[in-house]
Amino acid sequence: MSATGTPAGTAMRADARRNRQRLLDAALQVYAERGADDASLDEIARRAGVGIGTLYRHFPTRQALLEAVYRDQVEELCAVARDLHDEASPEQALERWLRALMAFATTKKNLSSSLMSGPNKSSEVATSCSAMVREAATKLLAEAQATGQVRGDVDAIDLLRMSHALAIAADLPYSHPDQGERLMSVLLAGLRPQPADQA
Repeated sequence: MSATGTPAGTAMRADARRNRQRLLDAALQVYAERGADDASLDEIARRAGVGIGTLYRHFPTRQALLEAVYRDQVEELCAVARDLHDEASPEQALERWLRALMAFATTKKNLSSSLMSGPNKSSEVATSCSAMVREAATKLLAEAQATGQVRGDVDAIDLLRMSHALAIAADLPYSHPDQGERLMSVLLAGLRPQPADQA
C-alpha cells in the first residue's frame, strides 16, 4: 500500500481521484482556517462531501493527509514555474515565481511548520518537496542570470531563504499592510546587477 492507502502500482478510478482531490482541497481550507494541528478530520470529510471512511481509505493517518496536502501545494508551485518558463521572459518568470513562492510561504506557513514538527521531521515528503522547489528555483534563476538581468553571485538557496524571511517579516503583527510587496520590491532590486558587475 502507498502512503495514501492506494495499492502500489494500481491506477485510481476516476471517482476515487475526484474524492481524493476533494479531500485535499477541503483539508487545505480547514488548515488555513484553524491550523493543521487543530483540524478536524470529520470536518474535512464533511466539506469534501465524503464519509470519514473514504478519508481514511485515502489517508490512513493524519500525517498522511498533511503530507499529501503539502506535496500537492508544492507540485502546484512547481507547475507555476514551468508555466512561467513558457509564458514570460526569463527575468519576468523569475520575478513572478518569487512572488508566488512568497505567497506560498505566507499562506502555507502553518502547514510547513506542522509537517516539520511531526514524528518524522526528515520525512521523504519534506525532503522531496524541498528538492522540487530548489530545482524550480535553480532553473528559473540560471535562465534569468544568462540574460544578464540578474546578478550572477546569487544562488537558489539564497532566493529560497530570502523569500522565506520576507514571508515571515510580512506576517508580523505590526507589519504595514503592503509590507510583503515592499519587501519583495527591495529583494528584486537587489537581484539586479550592480554597476561594478557590468563593468
